[in-house]
Amino acid sequence: MHDLTGFQRDILYVIAGLEEPHGLAVKNELDDYYEQEINHGRLYPNLDDLVDKGLLKKGEFDKRTNVYTVTQRGLREIEARREWEGQYLEDVNAPTTS
Repeated sequence: MHDLTGFQRDILYVIAGLEEPHGLAVKNELDDYYEQEINHGRLYPNLDDLVDKGLLKKGEFDKRTNVYTVTQRGLREIEARREWEGQYLEDVNAPTTS
């Protein structure tokens, strides 16, 4: 996951958490998170990159809608990232002593 942009990581996390992860649903979640509209020209090339990297699988829901799922490799990458982050966040909520 070290070669992903923060935006690509966010896409991967959103897709892992959605029940029906199609492009528009992902876009809506990211619009809310970033508090601005994410244009299609930014989203879809990044989705394609994640598919090319083997982190997402792209399927067809209907003739107009693609559906995305996180691959096993993608899930391993998410878990590895969470472990890496966790080593730095372990003591964030620990009480301080003076």
